[in-house]
This record gives sequence, C-alpha cells and structure tokens, in this order.
Amino acid sequence: MRLHLTLSPNTESVSFDYQHRLTGVFHKWLEQNDLHDKISLYSLSWLDGGRKVRDRLEFPRGAKWFVSFFEDKYAERLVHGALRDPEMFAGMTVTRIKQQPTPDFGEGRCRFKVASPVLIKGKMPSDGKPPHHYLFHEPESDELMTKTLVHKMDAANNEAGKEIFTDADRRVKVAFDREFQTPKIKLVRIKNIDHKTSVCPVIIEGTNKALQFAWNVGIGNGTGSCFGSL
Repeated sequence: MRLHLTLSPNTESVSFDYQHRLTGVFHKWLEQNDLHDKISLYSLSWLDGGRKVRDRLEFPRGAKWFVSFFEDKYAERLVHGALRDPEMFAGMTVTRIKQQPTPDFGEGRCRFKVASPVLIKGKMPSDGKPPHHYLFHEPESDELMTKTLVHKMDAANNEAGKEIFTDADRRVKVAFDREFQTPKIKLVRIKNIDHKTSVCPVIIEGTNKALQFAWNVGIGNGTGSCFGSL
C-alpha cells in the first residue's frame, strides 16, 4: 500500500539534507516499533514541489510525499499517527492523506522511474574504509539491486512464517535503464555522511507479485532512509 501525503507550505527554510528529518517523522508517527532493527520492507520518497533559493529549499505551494509499505498494518498505524500529530518540520504539516492500493502490473517487464536516488553499497572493506557505492554505469549494480530485492523477499517470508514469495518470484531481475539519455550521479549528504547515488529509471522483470513488491519496498540500499523509492 502507498500513502500519498499533501503538506502545507514551509514557514522555515529547508536544508538540502532534510531526508533524515523525514525518517524521524516516519518513526514518530509509528511510535513504538521494531522497524529500526529489521530490513526495510517499506520505502520513503523525497519531497516533491520544492525550489532552490540560494542554499536552501522552499516549498511555497506545499509539498508531496509518499510512503509505501509491504505490510499494510504499518500503513494504518502511520495514518493514525499523522492524524494525531500532523506537524512535520520547518512549519510543514500534513493537510491530506490519500491511500493507493498496490497496482496490478502483470507479469513481465516494467520500467519504473525513481522518486529518490538509488543507493547501492558494496561489501564493507576489511581495512575499515567506506564501502564502494555502485552507480548506474557499473554492471555490478544490476546484480546487487537484484540480490537486495530477493533478500527482502526472503525476509518477508521469514517474517510471515510462510512462503509468500516462491522460487518463481525470486527469479526477478533488476537493472538500470541504460537507454535512458540523462542519468545523473547525485552526491547525497545525510548527517555529514556522503552517499554517491544514481538518478536513473530501472527495469524490473518478474512476476506480478515481484513487481508489486519492488514498487512498495523500493530498490537498492537505504529505502527506509529515503533512497530507492519507485
């Protein structure tokens, strides 16, 4: 399920590294939850509707934001939390929430635009250096995005205690759309940590259930921290 939130205009300037404030609001609304300690079976987009004013962002007409969940129970809790305490940050508050059921994509090949940059982390080096961040032009990125999505399917199966996703669903394939003419590399700094990310559509091949799952949980790493939403 996807929740589309409409936000009022900001009354204070918004810094470019506002994403951690979205995750803070997200967990505030869910109150006590164990999602921090689990693999993210949900995804958060960036705010839409902003414009750059000097070194800050302004949302004079308000903003749009969406949150998607594989598990509907969390969507219901988030709605209750947002209605109870609609204040977010920088003076923005929630003025409307619209629920969108997960679409039926059919089986096969589907192209998705990204609503937030895609972060793909390699393995942590033994020397303590930061892991390599794979980008849209690197062939390894497709395999890593696919492995992460399948790993989330396995986590969902374990969480449910039954086989929600079969071997057929797990044969899903994720790849960047390399025919896209204007892919971008975006450096995202969150809490003084730099993340090298890709802004490029992805093509996913698989069963309808696999495509629906990807639409909800996002692709790549850090979908619970506003990366990789579709």
